[in-house]
Amino acid sequence: MDPATDGEVAAWVASLGLPGLVDIHVHFLPDAMQRKVWEYFDDAERNYGMAWPIQYRASEADRLATLRHLGVVAFAPLVYPHKPGMARWLTEWVLDFAARTPDAVPTATLYPEPEVADYLDAALRAGARCVKAHVQVGAYDPRSELLAPAWGMLAEAGVPVVVHCGHGPLPGDFTGLDVFGEVLRAHPRLTAVLAHAGMPELDVALDLAEQYERVYLDTTMVGVPFTERLTPLPADWTARLAGVGDRVVLGTDFPSIPYPYATQLAAIAGWAHDDRLGEPFLRAVLHDTPARLLAL
Repeated sequence: MDPATDGEVAAWVASLGLPGLVDIHVHFLPDAMQRKVWEYFDDAERNYGMAWPIQYRASEADRLATLRHLGVVAFAPLVYPHKPGMARWLTEWVLDFAARTPDAVPTATLYPEPEVADYLDAALRAGARCVKAHVQVGAYDPRSELLAPAWGMLAEAGVPVVVHCGHGPLPGDFTGLDVFGEVLRAHPRLTAVLAHAGMPELDVALDLAEQYERVYLDTTMVGVPFTERLTPLPADWTARLAGVGDRVVLGTDFPSIPYPYATQLAAIAGWAHDDRLGEPFLRAVLHDTPARLLAL
């Protein structure tokens, strides 16, 4: 049975023969920044035109306990700047967070600024194994010449970058998979994880995954009732997933999601009911592929 509640998740994961979940899209932020993010979501009806009740509003310690109770054995804590001068200290903060949190993978972030190559290189030398790029929140052009050295560095290192470049939940000046597609053309060996599977352009995200062997899709908020009313899955979703099933990875956006963690897992499990996917696909998405990407 697919998990209906958070309390059923750990047993369900064990029934698949997995040691646990590996989530590539989780957010942990400095406390003051986290509070501001939640305040933004509290005003979501004005910001987004719909309510966004935070499911896991709790202390850092309690959020970590929740992930462990769910059976998450490793996760990428993602941070992101919204203006120049933030990326370096956020990267330093999240590397420190990972150093004191055994199940957190060291990560980094970036922003188009003259020093980006310096702090990104330092982060990779310090062990960062995943990078977050948030084109929408950062409101920057990923094609910026300032970022070219960073994309090249990540492509050379084989370190995955989780990129929020889609138009959801609100379009920005530089969102859209056509824009990030230009980055991929310039850096075809870049290991890019399209956050939210590029929502709402799910079909274009699949096109990019078919075109570039190092493009992955993360499942964050994809196929859940909350987003299905706005961005329904394409009719051929599972058929096309079958062609790139080894490049789909679990992502959830924990803790700032407006539904239980189990809801995302149930959506993924529903796709696996297609015989072209099945349990091998589930095991790959929930553990094996993200574990490989994060060099666990």
